[in-house]
Amino acid sequence: MIEHLHELLDFLRAAEQLKNTLRSGRTSQGRPESAAEHTWRLCLMALLFEDAYPGIDHHRLLKLCIVHDLGEALYGDIPAILQDPAVDKTPDERLHLLELLAPLPETQQRALLALWDEYNAATTPEARLAKAFDKLETLLQHTQGRNVDGFDYAFNLDYGRRYTDLDPLTQALRAVIDVETQRRADASSAT
Repeated sequence: MIEHLHELLDFLRAAEQLKNTLRSGRTSQGRPESAAEHTWRLCLMALLFEDAYPGIDHHRLLKLCIVHDLGEALYGDIPAILQDPAVDKTPDERLHLLELLAPLPETQQRALLALWDEYNAATTPEARLAKAFDKLETLLQHTQGRNVDGFDYAFNLDYGRRYTDLDPLTQALRAVIDVETQRRADASSAT
């Protein structure tokens, strides 16, 4: 590990850009949320609900949460509402991630890429839960952020449902968040 300190630091310096990668949602104070802030609260959510998922490898879940948006550090985030459902953004994001991982030793590149691939494939219980929490964290932020005029809250009422319908807990969380989303959608359309 010591022989690779420069490479590790180069990667960490590049990954810092996730702090500058802005998302479409706003914080409760009205400033754009960064992808790093989203990732932080996603990890906190995974930690908070750990006891509800005794069969999950929580160390792996946290790893998946940490790396899930790393590919956005170099070229940014495309808001879900602006994505073309007919276009799979995964190959481009994977290339961006490979570019970001380039300074790392090969074994670490492979390990981080494998986690990212696992998250995107959503075939393991941990990856499916990470996806569910990712969508729920986004929806939660949109209900508490001071978003721009014309923010499309109604879009969120269906956003990510195939992931958030994972189990009774994620469905219950979604139901509570959807009530606030609907309230904000109604208030937004009334103005």
